[in-house]
Amino acid sequence: MTTAPISGTIIRTISSNYLTHRRLEPTGNSVFFIKQFRNKALVVDHRTRIRLSLVEQILPKSSKVDVQRLVDFLYEDLPHLFDDQGIDRTAYDEQVKYRDPITKHDSISGYLFNIAMLKLLFSPNFELHWVRQTGSYELTTRWTMEMTFSLLPWKPLLVFTGTSVMGINPENGKFCSHVDCWDSIKNNEYFSSEGLVDLIKQLRIYKTPDLETPKYHILKRTATYEVRKYSPFIIVETQSDKLAGSTGFNDVAGYIFGKNSREEKIAMTTPVFTQAFDPEMSKMSIQIVLPSDKDMGSLPDPNKEAVGLRTVEGGFAAVLKFSGKPTEDVVREKEKLLRSSLLLDGLKPKDGCLLARYNDPGRTKSFMMRNEVLIWLEEFALD
Repeated sequence: MTTAPISGTIIRTISSNYLTHRRLEPTGNSVFFIKQFRNKALVVDHRTRIRLSLVEQILPKSSKVDVQRLVDFLYEDLPHLFDDQGIDRTAYDEQVKYRDPITKHDSISGYLFNIAMLKLLFSPNFELHWVRQTGSYELTTRWTMEMTFSLLPWKPLLVFTGTSVMGINPENGKFCSHVDCWDSIKNNEYFSSEGLVDLIKQLRIYKTPDLETPKYHILKRTATYEVRKYSPFIIVETQSDKLAGSTGFNDVAGYIFGKNSREEKIAMTTPVFTQAFDPEMSKMSIQIVLPSDKDMGSLPDPNKEAVGLRTVEGGFAAVLKFSGKPTEDVVREKEKLLRSSLLLDGLKPKDGCLLARYNDPGRTKSFMMRNEVLIWLEEFALD
């Protein structure tokens, strides 16, 4: 299992191909006292994240729970959350208390039922970013979950990112509580109307063509934007004049349609980017992403001197998604909203921005269009 540093945070790369399934055994008995919270008496810090589990633990010095063993166990077990193997139910108390903003269960059977319903209604994909010890008998995980709702014709993608605070029973070393907090809402207590609205909003129609796009992972989704980690990709580009304009598109499209040194036709991808390189937005280019199976050494040369090939190194980008016709005024307003949100959240946006347009404007109704404004970030720590 490898580790990768991201701005001071160590994130372990999680493989979804584990073939082993390790069961947790009790780590010994000890005397302990548990005081249950009543009337949702949850402790919330300034970031509105619930820092304590549903159980307040007054722990004896003689408890022999190996917390590091539980950390390692979660790295191995949680990637199986939605696959056929599933999580190890023996790692949880029978009366484990589970809460998220819109779901509540008080048993391991209810918890597993919730997982089964998500698998039935959606096509969930769970990515575990890290596991940390955040209390004497408390672990916190950070994750991204993407779910495709296949029952709707347009198959919307729902994205949730956040943390799970997991309380440990010191007597048997099993998890006795599990509290999820979403990054996209402020009120994470059950039942959160804000959480329900956040879910419903993601069911809206966005039409995304069935074409290759640049590869990225969603690390965090807030109420306003996503933070993505993009892999490197290659573009063909030429000069343009406006973010929402199309000047130069025929030249870059001509390159992939065969107007190149080998008259080679190259598969179309999405989105089409226009990029402003400076704060004044005086320098622009229009870009088409080239397929990921291409590299700079194998691509034909452009026929036109004004058309060039370039590798985009990837990195962290903040992305604001919107529908409708992306006029120049609309795009600039979205850029201002995104940049101000990033600064408010303490992030460091780079100069300039990109507009990503996923649809053919002549064939797509405006309310179904998928548009995005992207701003590259100087750095990003996945706290």
